[in-house]
Amino acid sequence: MSFTPSTAATLAPQVARAAASWREADVIAALTAAIDRTPDDAALWQLLAAAQRSAQDHAAALAAARRAGTLAPNDALIAHTLARVTLEAGDPAVALFDRALALAPLDAGVMLGRAAALVAEGQGDVAITFLADVLRQHPGWYDGHATLARLRWQAGDRADYAAGYATALATRPRDGLLWRDHAATVARAGQGETARRIVARARAAVGASRTLDLLEAGTFSEDGDLAAADRLYHAQLPIADGEALAFYVRHLLRARRADAARAALEGRLARETHDLWPLAALAWRLTGDPRSDWLERGGAFVRVFDLTARLGPIDDLAATLRTLHRTIAAPLDQSLRGGTQTDGPLFARQDAAIGRLRDAVRAAVADYVAALPAPDPAHPLLAPRRDVLRFAGSWSVRLTDRGHHVDHVHPAGWISSACYVALPDAQPGEAAQAGWLSLGDAPTLVGDTLAPWQTIAPQPGRLVLFPSYMWHRTHPFAAGERLTVAFDIARPPFQV
Repeated sequence: MSFTPSTAATLAPQVARAAASWREADVIAALTAAIDRTPDDAALWQLLAAAQRSAQDHAAALAAARRAGTLAPNDALIAHTLARVTLEAGDPAVALFDRALALAPLDAGVMLGRAAALVAEGQGDVAITFLADVLRQHPGWYDGHATLARLRWQAGDRADYAAGYATALATRPRDGLLWRDHAATVARAGQGETARRIVARARAAVGASRTLDLLEAGTFSEDGDLAAADRLYHAQLPIADGEALAFYVRHLLRARRADAARAALEGRLARETHDLWPLAALAWRLTGDPRSDWLERGGAFVRVFDLTARLGPIDDLAATLRTLHRTIAAPLDQSLRGGTQTDGPLFARQDAAIGRLRDAVRAAVADYVAALPAPDPAHPLLAPRRDVLRFAGSWSVRLTDRGHHVDHVHPAGWISSACYVALPDAQPGEAAQAGWLSLGDAPTLVGDTLAPWQTIAPQPGRLVLFPSYMWHRTHPFAAGERLTVAFDIARPPFQV
């Protein structure tokens, strides 16, 4: 069998399909065979790197990307692939992104990657300046605005973190998407009154908008003006969009109208409605619906594992993680308060201590999945096939004095986690469960009406696994450092 220069073009769509279906093995084998025939074909090496990255074989992907870069140093796609996998592996990548940007000066993915690489190398201020300069020239770059606002917030800027939107709107005053993103970003930062002022200006600029009305309703509800939220929501009923429906159901729960929340969810739940299952969990439990036991089993899906024997010196892991916390404030749209969170896929890093943790976690997750009850095609935890496990995300959180997580869920995951690495010493007079993990209650949304399914004491080396739709939070601790790793296991793209 001979291979022609068209081989890479023929295999490229197969790589994309394999990645979407988690079936990369065959296409990796085909690419390897093609490379054996034509070992200097850079495009084949690039596709191999892409397929291996998709399969989460990050070491192999890095080796393949480096080979492609050696063979074709002036290819823009290859340069970007090499920069991306190098960044994810934990190696310095700014120079590689600079090279990729020189080859593709307006590639949005390359520019966002360069900003991430700068932050990873402790140059967050340079990343902010870089994105701000690009956005002045290209004010319609929506992802760039979102990233710039996030980086400014994590750098501690509470006054001008969203200023890029205002600057862009001065030149694009009728850009409805830009107005929406501006208001939504400020709302996610918990600044509802400011978000409503932006909404008012947006209406004056682009006219009436259902999207803006729903966004404004959400800010009123979050700020406790339930009557104002009711008026806006009722004018928009019925709500077809799943994301908007989730905000409406949150409002009903916040207003202590669990029966109405349950009714709003009827007929809207399917395996794919990941934002709605956590709300159904609360509504069903509050109303005594028997589906609550079917969904959460009284907290029986929570399991605890001890990883200490597999981690090696845990102080080494803690020291490694501390070097990765490059920002000074929490992300503006995450659950942590009083701490920082790492960026990028932590488990892609080629570091010995992180590698030991990754291997220990995979073994624990396999044990967790193997012990699940029989498959149930209607159930969000029990429906997916269980023969392939992948990470949807992995990160570290470092909390300090009074740090905690507010109640939240992980809609991007199937199975979620908390793994403890370093903990503060107990303080005199501290609450009995300071720093503990609480699963099943959601006090910021429904008050103290529900008791947790479980509360779990943190210990170094302890891993807790639970369904991603389960509400969880941590109690504040008085002083010191609490260092954890968290990850989501991805929902497989196929069911039983």
